Amino acid sequence: MTQQSAPPAEDRTRLPRGLARELFTVKRDPLPKMSRPRWLAWLPHVILCYVAIPCGVLTGMQLNDHYKVYGAAVLGLSLLTSASVVLSMFRPIAAWWLGLVTTALIAWVLHDHVGHGQSWPWTPAGPFTLAPVILMVALRVPPRVTVSVIGITLALNGLADISLRPPQSQTIIGGVALLFGFVGILGYALRATRLARSKLVEQETLTEEERARRTLLEERSRIARELHDVVAHHMSVISIQAQVAPHLVENPSDELKENLAGIRENALEALTELRRVLGVLRSEQPDDPATRQHPQPTLAELEGLVDNVRGAGLEVTTEIAGIRRPLTPGVELTAYRIVQEALSNALRHAPGSRVEVGIAYGPRDLHLCVANTAPTRSAPSSPGAGHGLLGMRERAGMLGGELAAGPRPDGGYEVSAVLPMDPQELSAVPDPETKRAT
Repeated sequence: MTQQSAPPAEDRTRLPRGLARELFTVKRDPLPKMSRPRWLAWLPHVILCYVAIPCGVLTGMQLNDHYKVYGAAVLGLSLLTSASVVLSMFRPIAAWWLGLVTTALIAWVLHDHVGHGQSWPWTPAGPFTLAPVILMVALRVPPRVTVSVIGITLALNGLADISLRPPQSQTIIGGVALLFGFVGILGYALRATRLARSKLVEQETLTEEERARRTLLEERSRIARELHDVVAHHMSVISIQAQVAPHLVENPSDELKENLAGIRENALEALTELRRVLGVLRSEQPDDPATRQHPQPTLAELEGLVDNVRGAGLEVTTEIAGIRRPLTPGVELTAYRIVQEALSNALRHAPGSRVEVGIAYGPRDLHLCVANTAPTRSAPSSPGAGHGLLGMRERAGMLGGELAAGPRPDGGYEVSAVLPMDPQELSAVPDPETKRAT
């Protein structure tokens, strides 16, 4: 069996040294105020001040009535007793030492005045005048310090009983031990309750911060999709236009081809960097930058979007059915972004195809369909994995709608979506993109 090595001497002495520093300190440790109700915040302090007065008065009365001690010493010891209780509100350890010194002085004054059967070194009320001080200690220091305080008090009491107790007196150390033990346990329980409440408040604060952080991350995820929808679409258009432009000019010069190839290469590099930044924005929490606010697009700008795609060399037709009417901002924005992303995908993956954009206004739902035929030439490689379909599905699902995407039998591709005209989710959790549309 392996023998465990003894801990280093420094570790063995660390605890006693720390305990000694906590027992011989006069640092300020004010009694906490009550948190609720606020108008009773200072109630513990007021009660303790009222307790200090009868403690001093009771000490003086017992010195006079029971032990026949008179003079200025009685007034001084009464004031020290009250002072130790008041001091415990601000410096509990120092107040305990003051209480011990006061008890020792009382025992010294009483030594020659103790009658048959009278208690010593405590007066009958002496333990009860020190009990509030020990309670204040137990409320604000660790349990090991409280045990040490009670242990030292009882040890000094026992030492005095053994070496200095008058023969005719009686000891009450058993009752003192029970009283101080009860007060220590009560103080420990109240302290543990207070610490548990503070931990609960701290945990609730952390939960609120975590909820706010999660909300911020969700917001940044929406910003990432918005960034992908807008920038990636326009960069794709630039890339396709640069690729198609040489075929629109008879006998293009080598210099023109080289410049257009450079434009396309730069656009593809920009798309690659965009996807890298987009991945960081989706996975991390960068500092909140100051962003400009712009109006969000709606279906009223659909013709401009289609004309832009036509300029890139793609044949696009549109068809609108039903009574066209304004929709809620969230539905307008989501419908526009779905059509935009679908057209952008057609530009990237189906060059030379024909695209049909259909929008149908139903009584309760808005139906979207973007379908393209098979491409007439091979599509250029697209670096990185896009988030287009994921973004479209998330946008539709956020409104309570549905989105389907897949290949067609003729080799083309189709994206269709159904969006509710008046989604209930918007009334409960407004879309941050909608709130930014000012």
